[in-house]
Amino acid sequence: MPMTSSLRNKLIAAAGGGAMLIATIFLGGHDGVEGRKYVAYKDVAGVWSVCDGHTGRDIVRHKTYTDRECDALLWKDLQPAKRTVDQLVKVPVGEYQRAALYSFVFNVGSDAFSKSTLLRKLNKGDHAGACEEMRRWVYAGGMKWKGLQNRREMERSMCLAEGENDL
Repeated sequence: MPMTSSLRNKLIAAAGGGAMLIATIFLGGHDGVEGRKYVAYKDVAGVWSVCDGHTGRDIVRHKTYTDRECDALLWKDLQPAKRTVDQLVKVPVGEYQRAALYSFVFNVGSDAFSKSTLLRKLNKGDHAGACEEMRRWVYAGGMKWKGLQNRREMERSMCLAEGENDL
């Protein structure tokens, strides 16, 4: 599934704001890759989630979250992914690549990323090979999921992008 033109335009507009802003726009809101949900639900792995993929014991079931609450949760949730990427990636990467990595780590977790072939390839300077590795991360609960395939394709596209014309 290609990126929507609305999401693409928002990402291009965010480019000057850095990777965190790009990742927040990529993941958040109605156009975001997660598809914002205002009431808690169980994701494909059976984990309670809300908003833009927020998980945790602080989720209040049957509560309707506001955009402001969802934005705050997303910003908070992205911080560990940001720290992980910023600490473990030892080679220069562009803002779109960094944003794609933030999104990827937000979804798969810091531990999985730290042990991944993707990170090894990236730190060896194989940017394209690292971005291609994203396509392997499409399983949840032992099953391949179309939603994860779509997400990884969008992350891969952003990871490979050198500029706005590549999105």
